[in-house]
Amino acid sequence: MDLLNLFLTHRRLSINEMAQLSCIPKTSVHRMIGSLEEMGFLNKDKDGQYSLGLLFLQFGNLVAERLDIRPIALPVMQQLRDDVGEAVHLVLRDDWESIYIEKLDTDHPVRLFTKIGKKAPLYAGASSRIILAFMPEQERELYLDEIELKPIGSRTILDKEQLRASLALSRASGYSFSRSELEDYTAELSAPIFDHSGQIIAALSIAGLEVHFGEEQLPGLVQKVRDAAYAVSRKLGYNQ
Repeated sequence: MDLLNLFLTHRRLSINEMAQLSCIPKTSVHRMIGSLEEMGFLNKDKDGQYSLGLLFLQFGNLVAERLDIRPIALPVMQQLRDDVGEAVHLVLRDDWESIYIEKLDTDHPVRLFTKIGKKAPLYAGASSRIILAFMPEQERELYLDEIELKPIGSRTILDKEQLRASLALSRASGYSFSRSELEDYTAELSAPIFDHSGQIIAALSIAGLEVHFGEEQLPGLVQKVRDAAYAVSRKLGYNQ
């Protein structure tokens, strides 16, 4: 493991470099490298340099495919809900829509319309829009060219140039905020969750009555939501 861990920060290494970096005797390194190469954990090129073998890619893809994001995100969501006192959502993309796959509610007497399984278009609401913002550019532009923007709440964005500007701001700031886009008098604040490859895989959001998201509260709430989303991303192998 000491030798394999060297490849977390180095793309290619020679036996001499591995011995120097690991402080393991060269003869021991040579013996262990032979076994690692035979098992497929390392590959040797024509210059005698070693790199991680394709076996890691195979295992890595299996780990990614078998991850269920809900139990991974739930402890972070619970802490965030207790911290901010607002409903917390976990949202995935479903084709040209977003879908709520987990929700932690509050004991507020006024509850939101959201529920597990509810869908929304990618252009409306903070969770949907943060997913759209971090989608690959070509795919995002295809969506923007084809979609017809229809009103849902009183402040749903209906102008494509305004929508593009909002998406650019979300990519730059790392969060999205919406007011009365899916339901009047409510607000939602969302941040992206990335997987091990750096691709957006989900959105984490808090939502509640619009009056709870005033200008004074917003900076602190933004930081908490971004930190929570990053914590889930780290659990999924994201390391940027």
